[in-house]
Amino acid sequence: MDLKTLKTLHAIVRHGSFHQAAEELSYAQSTVTMQIQRLEADLGVRLFDRGKKVRLTEAGRLFHEQSLDIVRRMERLQSDLAELQSGEAGKVRLGVTEPTASFGLPRLLTAFMGLQPKVEVSLEIASTPLLVNSLRQGELDFALCSAPESGEELYFHPLFQERFVLLLPENHPLTGFERIELADLEGHRLLITAATCPYRKKLERILQDRGPLSIETMEIGSMMALRHYAASGFGIALVPLAALQPLPEGTQIRELRDVSVDMLMGLVSRTGPLSPAAHKLYENLRQALERI
Repeated sequence: MDLKTLKTLHAIVRHGSFHQAAEELSYAQSTVTMQIQRLEADLGVRLFDRGKKVRLTEAGRLFHEQSLDIVRRMERLQSDLAELQSGEAGKVRLGVTEPTASFGLPRLLTAFMGLQPKVEVSLEIASTPLLVNSLRQGELDFALCSAPESGEELYFHPLFQERFVLLLPENHPLTGFERIELADLEGHRLLITAATCPYRKKLERILQDRGPLSIETMEIGSMMALRHYAASGFGIALVPLAALQPLPEGTQIRELRDVSVDMLMGLVSRTGPLSPAAHKLYENLRQALERI
């Protein structure tokens, strides 16, 4: 018994004729006859009375009624599998860092979901090291973050530079400076993120290369929280410009002129192929972000 044979039986019932069923299905009539004979042999019952008018037997009526739901379910399963293979449906596990998760990605995902409403996207928002670890463990399909430090099994597709600026309370002495250089931060408190954050590591390398500078630091574990602590007067925060839309009330921004901690951002994936749905989202984000 297979789906084609069940569809043949239903066509015979609709038309009351083997000949008309064969025409509808573009089969030779002998093929239709052979399918029904094989089905009857498999079931051990006669399904049709073959006279001037083809009619179902009592066993045939029972089989026809019960098989209608089977055909509907099988057709739905075939449709679902086709959508899965084409990427029209499926589940995608995406990792992303801040501030992209809060400020850039929502608009892009909304546009994608409008095009692919049957694709389910789940988000993991974390630092690059944590996202890379999730990728290696197979817990994510791909991630939008800074370049991983190493890993031959990972592929990084660069997309854009995350620009960093200084965020100062409006009453801070350095707001009087139009140009702020690293040395100007001496004697002031600089708010920084957790030790695992790639941009903090880059900043620490810069400070090490510059030699001893008396800059007090205060660790704030959340990149998104930095803006609020700067606005409250805790100190100066070095934050992504994208996170300052709109600019927090009571703050001003300045560029750090002599050094750059801008981070190259992109898509990170394992070297193997993505699922069709994940590939669709990957390409959608790649094309959108390359236009930035």
